Amino acid sequence: MAITKPRTIGGEGGIAAQASGEFFIPDLCATRPVLLMFILSELLVVVYVLGGSRLPSFDWGTLALASLFVQWIMLLCAGFLCAARPVLARLSLPLGVLLSFVIILLVTTASSLVASLALANSNFGPLDTWWLLRNLLVAAVFGGIALRYFYLQQQLRAREQAELNARIESLRSRIRPHFLFNTMNSIASLIGSRPEQAEQAVEDLSELFRASLVENDDRGTLADELHLCRLYLGIEQLRLGERMQVDWSVEEAARACPLPSLLLQPLVENAVYHGVARMPEGGRIAIHARCVDERVRVEISNPVPPEPGVSGNGHQIALDNIRQRLEAIYRGAASLEVQPGSDQHRVVLSVPFEHQAEA
Repeated sequence: MAITKPRTIGGEGGIAAQASGEFFIPDLCATRPVLLMFILSELLVVVYVLGGSRLPSFDWGTLALASLFVQWIMLLCAGFLCAARPVLARLSLPLGVLLSFVIILLVTTASSLVASLALANSNFGPLDTWWLLRNLLVAAVFGGIALRYFYLQQQLRAREQAELNARIESLRSRIRPHFLFNTMNSIASLIGSRPEQAEQAVEDLSELFRASLVENDDRGTLADELHLCRLYLGIEQLRLGERMQVDWSVEEAARACPLPSLLLQPLVENAVYHGVARMPEGGRIAIHARCVDERVRVEISNPVPPEPGVSGNGHQIALDNIRQRLEAIYRGAASLEVQPGSDQHRVVLSVPFEHQAEA
């Protein structure tokens, strides 16, 4: 007599529209969750057969029949739950769980009836009410455990995503005061001598802050970031005049690369305040962007003052914040390298080129 182990329910995407908007039962049409359920189901069958046989006389026949029975139930449940997933996702959580549970029990019942008819002369024997009830109880226990597990997994993912969003917003808010303080100093130096240009600088600053206040700041492009950098450098050009020159070299193909907002501007700001602005004769900032091996590589270089003096915490704070944002958004796929030199200081930002930002 065999036992039903319908390890049927998988993991990610779920039953109701959760607060995170994600259905907690996974897409059971995908290969990975089905393979995982297949392996777990087979392990349960092996444990069941081991519990009822001696090792010297291991019952391979029962193992084969039980494996066929359990895997059949598992695949059927996965198929029905996959087909019903769009409907279940629109239901409330309790109703979605209840219907998923009903699907598991119905599949187990139908499979038990078919197995009883097809294997009447095997260990499964003719249909036995107690045997059927035992199968349903096992299906209910393992189905409930699986549903609970995948629900907790979905809640954990939602919590991690919320913490990630809060962390990114916190890092952005730490950059804004630094940026505002430096830029307002630049505008203040123009008010008395060149009020018209100061007014233009204020308008440019307002556009920069409109960009910084956009909530969905991770769906811009390199072209958008370069535009913000040009606005910022335009403000600084009013203050520094001919002391600052800027070389631009940007491949057209790189402009479409998705890039979080206000990621390059702090690097350009560092090049101005810790490089050109501290040199009496000024200097040249070089900004290069190109595609290399399906990645976008942005290099920003500036001259190094002859006497470094106090570099300021602002330089390192901006770099640390950008590194943390890159880690939070790209999970190790992006990098920020600092390449100091005796006469040139260079930072290199490298991000994967993707035509569509990740959701």
